[in-house]
Amino acid sequence: MNPARYLLCIAAAAFVLLSPEGRADNLATIETNMGEMTFEFFPNEAPKTVANFQRLAASGWYNGKQFYRVVKGHVIQAGSLDENSEPMVEAEFNSHPHIKGTLGLARDEDPNSGSTEFYICHEARPHLDGRYTVFGQLVEGQAVLDAIANTEVIEKYYDDDKKIAFHEPKTPVIINAIRLH
Repeated sequence: MNPARYLLCIAAAAFVLLSPEGRADNLATIETNMGEMTFEFFPNEAPKTVANFQRLAASGWYNGKQFYRVVKGHVIQAGSLDENSEPMVEAEFNSHPHIKGTLGLARDEDPNSGSTEFYICHEARPHLDGRYTVFGQLVEGQAVLDAIANTEVIEKYYDDDKKIAFHEPKTPVIINAIRLH
């Protein structure tokens, strides 16, 4: 290959990696004991949420955490049910729909209470559109998402009114690491 063409190829590859659509830091692979799922972030629509998730992932915060809520046909959810000192993130509602593989920021009734909890839609959930921050989409690993969603669960309630069941997997689904790339 001639030197000019070689340099052009290098420049083109760098442009793709550094462009907003193809940046090397715009993907995350969640490595679990059931396999890997890769997501593309939406940094233009949810910059604070993406930055918070990337910060937590890079620090290893999610390592060893579980998908503690698995509701087939709805969502799988991970993070920590325990109180922690991580900051809340202001809601960044956007036009991305809740389709299969959507990555969203979990929260309680307060729209600005999201922090470390995230969910992945197992099926389309249009009733969530515009009510939760969508910050990414599954691009690889749908079979892993399906395997987790089909895990046998135990119905558990964490509130006295028994309004929300947290269908906990009988066999824990562990996040080994989250790799940013």
